[in-house]
Amino acid sequence: MVANSVLHDYLAGAIGGCTGIIVGHPFDTVKVQLQTQTPGHQYKQLWDCVLNIHHQGLSQGFYRGLSWPLVSYGLISSVYFGVYGNTLSAMQRVQVVKSHSFKWYLQVATAGMMAGVVQVFIACPVEVIKVVLQSQIPHQLPGECPYKQKYYRGPMEAAIDIVKSRGPRGLFRGFGTQFCRDIPASAVYMVTYVFLGSQGAGLFQSIPSQIINFIAGGFAGVLSWLIILPLDVVKSRLQGDSERKLYKGFSDCVMKSYRDGGLRLFFRGGLVISVRAFPVNAVTLMVYSECLTLLNRYYAR
Repeated sequence: MVANSVLHDYLAGAIGGCTGIIVGHPFDTVKVQLQTQTPGHQYKQLWDCVLNIHHQGLSQGFYRGLSWPLVSYGLISSVYFGVYGNTLSAMQRVQVVKSHSFKWYLQVATAGMMAGVVQVFIACPVEVIKVVLQSQIPHQLPGECPYKQKYYRGPMEAAIDIVKSRGPRGLFRGFGTQFCRDIPASAVYMVTYVFLGSQGAGLFQSIPSQIINFIAGGFAGVLSWLIILPLDVVKSRLQGDSERKLYKGFSDCVMKSYRDGGLRLFFRGGLVISVRAFPVNAVTLMVYSECLTLLNRYYAR
């Protein structure tokens, strides 16, 4: 997991991140739609949400807002895995510890948290624009008037309008919530992946490393998402409300959300997140690990 070159983790992370976002964007769109629905416009069930998005077509439905995260998440994943790999390398140079010991996993967790801290400054504006676009997929109930809220045609139009109406700070709507969400999730993510990957490789030596990394990455993704699900719901609702018409801030969003749907609301989208998190993170971490191995092997010649 520790690259021989400073640039290897950045490049491998970019490739893995882009691959993962293509796999997971349709699931993410469903998740955001479920989390940002308001009273009187709720979907009856998960399948109702999926069908509604499907009726919009691919570009305006499941893949609405994809161009922005596809480009930006390559950068975000590059930064995340680059900071992670190089932080882990730096800590190993300062204090060499036995692989897969308690101190080793503590270093992995620290490197993961540091990566989460750095990437959130890039990820927040990306998330704001993505969530705004995804939350604006029309959900018109029978007998209602046509959809009259703002409807952006793409990420650039959304970004320009948000900056015009709210200033640059508008692109960092929900930053504090996303910060608190990403740091513990990053630690759990990398520790789970490293632990399951090492245990799997030891127990199932006949199974190819690609399959071990795929399964370990999938479980790491599911676990890291589920532990921060309530924060993710609040983040989605805050960022979907870019004009601040519904929520003044974090505490206001929490109280109003609880009043609207009780505790169950904060776990909305959990099934979609789990279904999405496994393949997305399985692909991301598998591609990242394989690319990193190939880069290190090639340049070690």
